[in-house]
Amino acid sequence: METADEALLASLRRGDPRAYETLVRTLTPQLLAVSRRIVRDEEDARDVVQEAFVNAWKSLPRFEEGSRLSTWLHRITVNAALMKLRSRRRRPEEPIEDLLPTFAEDGHQTPPSQPWVEPADLALDRKQLAEVVRQQIDRLPDTYRLVLLLRDIEGLDTAEAAEVLGVTENAVKLRLHRARQALRTLLDPLLRRSGR
Repeated sequence: METADEALLASLRRGDPRAYETLVRTLTPQLLAVSRRIVRDEEDARDVVQEAFVNAWKSLPRFEEGSRLSTWLHRITVNAALMKLRSRRRRPEEPIEDLLPTFAEDGHQTPPSQPWVEPADLALDRKQLAEVVRQQIDRLPDTYRLVLLLRDIEGLDTAEAAEVLGVTENAVKLRLHRARQALRTLLDPLLRRSGR
C-alpha cells in the first residue's frame, strides 16, 4: 500500500501542480521556522524557503525514495540558509573566550558553576524561557551558533552537521562543546536563583 508521502512524490514527479501546492502549503511553516533560526531575518528567511523549494523541484529526479520528503526539504533549506549567510558581507566574529569557563591550576572551574536551584520553568514561563534562550543563542558568534542550532535544535547528528558546514566532525564536537558552555554562561545570570 502506497503511503501519503509516496503518493505525493509520484504526483510531483508527474508534474501535478496541485501536488506542488500541497507540498508548499504543508511544509512552508516548518521550513520558515528553520530558516529564521539560521538567518535571523524574516525577508531572508522567506527567500531561503523559496530558494529551497526551487532547488528541490530541480533536484526531484535525484530524490532517493528511502528518505521522507520533509527530511529532504529540511536539509535543502538548511543548506540554502547557510549559503545565504555566506553570501552576506561577513562581519568580524566576536571572540567567545569571555563566555567560556576558566580553570585554576588544579583543574577546578573558577568560579565553579552554580546549579540553577529553582527550576527554569518556575522562574520564567515556558514561552518566555524559550524566547530568552533564543535571544542568548543569537548572541553567540555564527561559528558556534550554527553548530548549536544544527545539532541541538535541528537534530542533525555530528556527521551531518560536519557535512553541511564543511568542517570535520571533531570541529563540530569542539564548537558544540564551546557553544554550550558559552550559552550556559549567558543564561546563568538569568536563570540562577535571585537573592544570593
